Amino acid sequence: MSILAIDTSNETLGVAIYDDHTNSVLIEHKENSKAKHSKRLMPVIDQVMKTVALLPQDLTKIIVAKGPGSYTGVRIGLSTAKMMGWTLNIPVIGVSSLEALAFNGINQSSKICPFFDARRGLVYTSLYESDQNNQMRLVKKERNILFTDWLNQLKEKDQSIMFLSPDLDIHKEVIGELMKENAIFPIEPFHTPNPALLAMIGKDRSAENVHQLTPNYLRLVEAEAKWLAKQKEQDNA
Repeated sequence: MSILAIDTSNETLGVAIYDDHTNSVLIEHKENSKAKHSKRLMPVIDQVMKTVALLPQDLTKIIVAKGPGSYTGVRIGLSTAKMMGWTLNIPVIGVSSLEALAFNGINQSSKICPFFDARRGLVYTSLYESDQNNQMRLVKKERNILFTDWLNQLKEKDQSIMFLSPDLDIHKEVIGELMKENAIFPIEPFHTPNPALLAMIGKDRSAENVHQLTPNYLRLVEAEAKWLAKQKEQDNA
């Protein structure tokens, strides 16, 4: 029962192989290189599978981070997972990139706020908490929002919140200003998405129709949004 996990939804390219029979991670690879994910993903998958002596036909399931995050990165990971799943005739499960990042804070008593920078003061974010069974529960649904507006909402609860993000440096100052002592910032490794955790999150979830599995962008690509706005103007003319 060998599970392949793929995450290219943000700057980190992550690939892991999880053995569902022994409940163990066979190998995990993470890199932040200047090379595009489109060029590196398949070579990395090939490399990790050779390292643990697996053939493509040995895979029984593929789990992929489906966003939100980089539009291009999400598309690359999801397209690769769907292509492999269809070719090998094995299930493909999509997992939220925010949920996967939130699992870095599992077993914490505080609420957990994963986020990714979305430019112009916006972030992709949500709020989670872990329960007694080491499961992550969604407290506030995923959204694309001005970070200051989001922080003001969180501030009203007056509770400790752990912030997790590979983009923490961009927003750490404003988080501290608004959340003050309620803001928790763990050390650097907690802020990097973990493909091994991605595999563990999705291993028991139901498979989706590979042709219906779509990216979770949370917002339209800017060019698409402008096109739709233009069409609406023409329709109202």
